[in-house]
Amino acid sequence: MLYPRIIPCLLIHKNGLVKTTRFTDPKYLGDPINAVKIFNEKEVDEIIVLDIDASVLKKEPDYKMIEALAVECRMPLCYGGGIKTVDQAKRIFSLGVEKIAISSIAVEDPEIVGRISEKIGNQSVVVALDIKKDIKTGRYFVVTYNAKQKTTIDPLEFAPYLQALGAGEILINSIDQDGVMQGFDLDLIRKIRDLVTIPTTVMGGAGSLDDIGNVIKEHGIIGVAAGSIFVFKGKFRAVLINYPTKTEKQLLIEKFFLSN
Repeated sequence: MLYPRIIPCLLIHKNGLVKTTRFTDPKYLGDPINAVKIFNEKEVDEIIVLDIDASVLKKEPDYKMIEALAVECRMPLCYGGGIKTVDQAKRIFSLGVEKIAISSIAVEDPEIVGRISEKIGNQSVVVALDIKKDIKTGRYFVVTYNAKQKTTIDPLEFAPYLQALGAGEILINSIDQDGVMQGFDLDLIRKIRDLVTIPTTVMGGAGSLDDIGNVIKEHGIIGVAAGSIFVFKGKFRAVLINYPTKTEKQLLIEKFFLSN
């Protein structure tokens, strides 16, 4: 039986592990390799690593770092950051990464989704949509380059298009909820989930396991990714790598998934 995935997301900035709030104010947390080692011991379902500098600075992906992460990981690894070509995606995949996440290039050249899928398989191609909400109109739009560039793209139209092009998974990342730990944008998740049939992972807003559970309760088999909840502890946000124990995770699944 398939179960929901609970996924830590690690952000890399200036070669270090950081956590942002609404894509700003990166707080340094330590060495990403050490974090992966800890998550190995905690037997996480999957891990997402995003280099938030690479595309903004127009840098090649850091293959040495990616290889070190892939060698260390004992869980499926999804990597994103700086991927602009099929050859780059193939090289990263060859290092032992299970999934490739693309974002800005999928907006600039959507056809690349299909070209990468042909080479490494669509099950390994994730398109990450960074999404903001217009306060005045209530409409959502896609942004790129760490929210530095606004587009007119409606994610509700774009997600099904990406699926048709060959994307194997959509990662919904709510910028407005990023790092604030006040719950997910359930309305956004619901709207996109109703439009696609491929696997979906959502990110942005988890402040408790119940926040994760609420997404699972509504959407069942889904990936729920989070940063703050897995790197901070307590109201003072002390840095502490953590993840639910097997018992806590089982109780969460039973409460929000199996009881549906």
